[in-house]
Amino acid sequence: MTRAINLGFPRVGVKRELKFALENYWKGAGTRDALLATARELRLRHWRVQAAAGIHSIPSNDFALYDQMLDMSCLLGAVPARFGWQSDSVDLYTQFAMARGSKVAAAMEMTKWFDTNYHYIVPEFEDGMRFRLGTNKPFDELAEARAAGIETVPVLIGPVTFLLLGKAKYPAFSLTETALKLLPVYGEILRQFAQMRVSAVQIDEPCLVTNLSDEARALYPQAFRALAQAAPSLAINLATYFGDLGANRELTFALPVNTVHVDLVRAPDQLEACIDAALSNNKRLSMGVIDGRNVWRNDLGRSLSAVERATALLGQDRVSVGASCSLLHTPFDVEEEHSMGGEIRGWLAFARQKLEEIAAVSRGATRGRLSIVDALRVSDGIKAARRGSRAIHNPQVKQRAALVTPAMLSRTSGFVARRAQQVREFKLPLFPTTTIGSFPQTSEIRAARAAHKAGRLDSAAYETAMRREIESVVRFQERIDLDVLVHGEAERNDMVEYFGEQLDGFVFSENGWVQSYGSRCVKPPIIYGDVARRHPMTVKWSQFAQSLTARIMKGMLTGPVTILQWSFVRDDQPRSETCRQIALAIRDEVLDLEAAGIRIIQIDEPAIREGLPLRPADWPAYLRWAVDAFRLSAAGVRDTTQIHTHMCYSEFNDIMQAVADMDADVISIETSRSHMELLDAFVSFRYPNEIGPGVYDIHSPRVPSASDMGALLDKAREVLKPDQIWINPDCGLKTRGWPEVELALTNMVAVAKEARKDLGSDAPAL
Repeated sequence: MTRAINLGFPRVGVKRELKFALENYWKGAGTRDALLATARELRLRHWRVQAAAGIHSIPSNDFALYDQMLDMSCLLGAVPARFGWQSDSVDLYTQFAMARGSKVAAAMEMTKWFDTNYHYIVPEFEDGMRFRLGTNKPFDELAEARAAGIETVPVLIGPVTFLLLGKAKYPAFSLTETALKLLPVYGEILRQFAQMRVSAVQIDEPCLVTNLSDEARALYPQAFRALAQAAPSLAINLATYFGDLGANRELTFALPVNTVHVDLVRAPDQLEACIDAALSNNKRLSMGVIDGRNVWRNDLGRSLSAVERATALLGQDRVSVGASCSLLHTPFDVEEEHSMGGEIRGWLAFARQKLEEIAAVSRGATRGRLSIVDALRVSDGIKAARRGSRAIHNPQVKQRAALVTPAMLSRTSGFVARRAQQVREFKLPLFPTTTIGSFPQTSEIRAARAAHKAGRLDSAAYETAMRREIESVVRFQERIDLDVLVHGEAERNDMVEYFGEQLDGFVFSENGWVQSYGSRCVKPPIIYGDVARRHPMTVKWSQFAQSLTARIMKGMLTGPVTILQWSFVRDDQPRSETCRQIALAIRDEVLDLEAAGIRIIQIDEPAIREGLPLRPADWPAYLRWAVDAFRLSAAGVRDTTQIHTHMCYSEFNDIMQAVADMDADVISIETSRSHMELLDAFVSFRYPNEIGPGVYDIHSPRVPSASDMGALLDKAREVLKPDQIWINPDCGLKTRGWPEVELALTNMVAVAKEARKDLGSDAPAL
């Protein structure tokens, strides 16, 4: 039989039950027992959904309260010393302190999981760190599933990927030496699984689809020999995903594992080579033919043909069928969508439907095509309907995108000339202060939005409520003496969804929630057709906010690459073409904001680094169209209009030329968790434009003191010129509460004023 397998499942629940349980616990409104009960209920529900769908290999330990990499750090005892862990088991307090910080310890760093919008907590490796079994989580969850009558395959992040994605905190760190200390703990885990009569374990090694150093390549066989020897009765199912094994294919299939899972959605061309490798190495091949990262119905006929090709050569018993990666990156169930148009809804498959697709391909490969003839007929019909739908194709949009010229991608003058004009225009002090855009989304704001959406609050009353919130935010910023203000984005539900709702070619789900980090969930728009702006999207709000103050009001937009990356994107044309269409829509908005008197406009691109392909050979093509899209959106303004952009947690070293090519006048970046280490890339590159290195980590409830922020600013001043530095938080303040925001921003302004006093001047040099 060709088995149906699943690598991982969404955690948060169709109604975001985990989110609300977590936040209640953090606020003290919910107990530890209540949180853990919600987690158990979700796990049981999800295991039963997978079993009912016909999945033969159901994962356990893929569930996490906050993040699976954080769970691995706890499981392996890799707890940094500053968290004071001394007990036998890592408790919830310590675990959440590692993720979110505490009163006495800063949170661990957070960054993107490969090229997804999911964030993971970065493991830290300290000198003398003693690895040991730190939790019983995977064993408890295995027993939990068995008590419900469901046999599962435990999932672990593999040792090499865990190490490669971590961060050394001491100069003498050695990948191989650290692995030798870590592998005995992995061995202990596997032996305990064997004692529990587990037949197979899934070990995720997505780093095998990236370029590896010689040391990492040498470590893989050594590490997996140790794993295989630790528990010989366990079958190891090695999972790779997010790309092509490429030069690592021979290495991967030679490892002492039972099964190799490969991503045939991102890298369909690797099929023949992987079949050959499985044949020559006597391995089982697990085929990821269902897209685990997008929401479109699968072409079942095409997927079944690929599986039939493999089974013809390997035999049915040596082939498994699954998604390309964990279904963590998709929403839960299309059947929960009741307001979406029927035509587009019929084109979609969320996690629950993808399980059915996996099972259908498995049955077709095992019993023959006649066994799924109805499913194949429906699949072919959907493919034809999308190809011919008038809802998708807009000739005017396509023509406008085709007429974009190189001149449309460049500002009138270079940065030096623009900056001189902007200094005279704005008359800002040294170390100007601002925020990234959003202010706390209070319960009152959310209640007003929900009432308006439900029809209980008419548009006039809703607008009055939002104007009241905006005025309150403006007055607060004036009171604490911020230099460049924002309107606070009270009217916006999400930085991507808000824009997508006002653009042609987008559709939205009611319950299409996807975890971004911890309790933070997003509901990505679905781009199904050609994109165009119907009307101005932000102008009236920014114009109103500017009318309230004599200070500079910053217009806030989300950039084209981020809108693309944080949406589920149509798969019937190149992503670059869709991005260009979005860029033209944002360009129209930028020009309208400028015409309305908004002199500083921020076009956020937190996802531009996230979209970078995993293989450097593929970077130039992506960076070319991504940078061009940003420039297309921004370049139409006058020299005196200042363009800002913002980028989230990213490693910038390898793409600094592309960041410079974006030609933003000011870039703000998240640097507080890394203690300004991420600034090093800008310094080494001699980045010429202005920079706002974040001094306030908004992803942690910990409120930094003025001295904390001052220490970070001092680090920035060591490597940047004073007239190059802006002072701002790491990111938007939407998820924070007002008391902490008021204190933190007051401290931030005080730090800026003290820095100006140190220099004895307020005025930047021309």
